Amino acid sequence: MDNIDRQLNKAELRRNLLQTRQSMPVREWREKSDRICSNLQTSVLFTQAKTILAYFSFRQEPDLSLLFADAKYHWGFPRCVDKSLHWHIWKPENPVQIGAYGITEPHPDTPKIEPADVDLILVPSVACDHQGYRLGYGGGYYDRLLSSTDWVTKPTIGIIFDFAYLPQLPIQPWDKPLKNVLTETGWVNL
Repeated sequence: MDNIDRQLNKAELRRNLLQTRQSMPVREWREKSDRICSNLQTSVLFTQAKTILAYFSFRQEPDLSLLFADAKYHWGFPRCVDKSLHWHIWKPENPVQIGAYGITEPHPDTPKIEPADVDLILVPSVACDHQGYRLGYGGGYYDRLLSSTDWVTKPTIGIIFDFAYLPQLPIQPWDKPLKNVLTETGWVNL
């Protein structure tokens, strides 16, 4: 399979999975999101972390907002700046804004987070496969982040709904596998 076929397959797969996710009734989305939060709270990776990078739910991604009020953790959220993710400390009382892609993000004036301070990254994903590879939105932001020397050793958890956990995704040489995957039914062994 050549690069063009892979890209077309990724685009079609992304479109189908996003359609499935966005057609989920709100009540089911909320229940599954809450189960993901419960599963995270029983994880040693999560409970031993102090600074956790997360995301604000977009297009019915699993919603982790139930966790964000827990003052035990320092929460970081991304801002898309050019081709990079800039991470900022965020607390529920801090302002947010809508970024270039329509995604909620911290205000640029909130303090930044240094990679050395990060204990865990919760990675939003359209899908993940049995090898830990992730299908994102196609911008490559997380692949660039996770391949840089400051971030490559950080524990990562792909957060998806169970229907988006697939045997295999079409991958490119620059795709970086995640170290863990979590769904509403629990942890996936990679």
